[in-house]
Amino acid sequence: MSEQKVTLADVKTSYKRWAGVYDRVFGAVLQDGRNKLLRKVAKLQPKSIIEIGVGTGLLLPHYPPTARVVGVDVSEDMLTIARERIAKHNLTNTRVELSDGESLPFKDGEFECVVLPYVISVTPNPKALLHEAMRLCSADGHVIIANHFSGSKTWALLEKVAEPIAAKIGFHSNFSYDEHIGQSPLKVVEVEPANLLGLSKVVVGKP
Repeated sequence: MSEQKVTLADVKTSYKRWAGVYDRVFGAVLQDGRNKLLRKVAKLQPKSIIEIGVGTGLLLPHYPPTARVVGVDVSEDMLTIARERIAKHNLTNTRVELSDGESLPFKDGEFECVVLPYVISVTPNPKALLHEAMRLCSADGHVIIANHFSGSKTWALLEKVAEPIAAKIGFHSNFSYDEHIGQSPLKVVEVEPANLLGLSKVVVGKP
C-alpha cells in the first residue's frame, strides 16, 4: 500500500484547528522528547538557532539566552500564540515568522543549530525539509530532530490503520527512520529513544 500523501493544505487546515488546544493536547505527551532535544541544544551552546515548525513556541523560552533564535511555521494561528509566548517571557533574542520549512529565505550555513521538533513527519515533502535544514546549518553545526518513527511492533498495526486518517490531519503515521534519516545525507552522530515505549527518537546529526 502506498503512503497517503500529506499536502500543505492538510497541514495548514490541521494546525488552524489545533492551534488553540495544541499545548494541552500534545504538550505533556511529547515532552520527554522535547526535554531530551533541549538538553542536547544546551550542551552545544550554539550562537544561532532556527526552529523549523516552531508551532506555538513551546521550546522558545528554554533555548540558551545568548543565542539568536528564529522560529518559522506555516500556520499563522500557531505563530500568534508563539508571539504571545515571546512577549510573556521577554525573549528579546527571539523572533518568529511565517514561512514554509521546505523553502526558507535564509542564507546557506546561517545557523549553528537547526531544530526540527515533531515536524519532519507533518510536512508534505520530508526529504525537502531535511535538505533545507542541512542547507541552513553551518559546516560545524548540528541538526537536531525529535520525531515519531514507525517500526515498533507494538504500534505497527495502529500506525497502518491510522495512516489514511493521519494524512488528512497532516501527519505521516507510517514514517520510516531508515528511509527518511538512515538513507539521507545527514551524518548521524547520536540517536536517543524518547516518549512512550520509545515511539519517538531524538537524532543529532551534521550536514
